Amino acid sequence: MIMEAGEILVRKGLLTPQQLQLARRHQAEGKRLDQAAVGMGLVSEEEALRALGEELGIEYVDLAEVKIDPSILKSFPIKFIYRESLFPIREQNGQLVVATSDPFNLYPLDELATATGKTVVPVLASQAEIAKLIKTYLGVGGETIDELVAQAEEEQESAVELLDEIETDGSELSKLAQEPSVVRLVNEILLEAIDLRASDVHIESQPSGLKIRYRIDGVLHPQPVPPEINRFHAAIISRLKIMARLNIAERRLPQDGRIQLRVAGREVDVRVSVIPMIHGEGIVLRLLDKGAMEFDLRKLG
Repeated sequence: MIMEAGEILVRKGLLTPQQLQLARRHQAEGKRLDQAAVGMGLVSEEEALRALGEELGIEYVDLAEVKIDPSILKSFPIKFIYRESLFPIREQNGQLVVATSDPFNLYPLDELATATGKTVVPVLASQAEIAKLIKTYLGVGGETIDELVAQAEEEQESAVELLDEIETDGSELSKLAQEPSVVRLVNEILLEAIDLRASDVHIESQPSGLKIRYRIDGVLHPQPVPPEINRFHAAIISRLKIMARLNIAERRLPQDGRIQLRVAGREVDVRVSVIPMIHGEGIVLRLLDKGAMEFDLRKLG
């Protein structure tokens, strides 16, 4: 019989019985006990996953040292990546090697095997490293692909609160810009830019597809964008126009506006500049995070 996570960590000498009981008291609903212990600083995630992997016969890998085959993603169901926090590493001898941070939940791997028709071999990796791969290879808006393509109808709770009321003209493009999936995508772009302390966000359409760049410390950094999002360029621009109270029907002249947001209790002021371009409108967002402003003389160079 396979022992539960906490007992494995005790047997491996990573936790004492007393620490095990402490972790159990602090274990949140839906969380594994090893995750509780990691969150409390009693053991590192790598140590816990290595120990669990040894017990369960699943190899632990350091994704920072693994060469990823991005071609696999072309035929890989994107929904599995986000729903289950999985990431395909490579295909060898007809087998698909997939990284997961949950050694006890292998049902999604069986589901994946059915969907791909391949034998799936799991390996363990830290949740943070898997998230980094998702960001690197799927980029901005990757989590919203399925909703965008399916035009999901159900509302979703948002971490971004718009401080001004929105008025629209009832046009088809206006309705598309108000779709929950488009709203979520735009919010995701804004949240990521704010988290990265970007001063500007540049969004434009090019022959190769939608281009999104963040200006961080004075340097523009291109962000990977899933190709499925390219066709929603007009909806993204229209959503930002609506938020900035601009005329979404005007596409021939430059427009300037302002968006006021509240993110995690902080007020963020966004200056919006819409510019007509050869392949469609481009937009530049200047971010001013009032909550992040510091006037400590000791931190000045």
